[in-house]
Amino acid sequence: MNWNHRVRQFHRGMAVAFTLAVVVTFVALAQKEPIVWVSYVPLAPLALLQVTGLYLFVQPYVARRRSAGHSVT
Repeated sequence: MNWNHRVRQFHRGMAVAFTLAVVVTFVALAQKEPIVWVSYVPLAPLALLQVTGLYLFVQPYVARRRSAGHSVT
């Protein structure tokens, strides 16, 4: 199993976790006495999604540059 596949699988898992966290946040904030700190729960998976998403976005460009034989400067 290569590194790119692991990052992609982790990214998918974080997308599911983020979606569940957003649903839980909506339910918690819809209560009569909402728990305000719950609104911060989706930020952790969102940050991981951003990091892995940027990696996955840049990966094809890096691979193309390496295959072309250009040096990275």
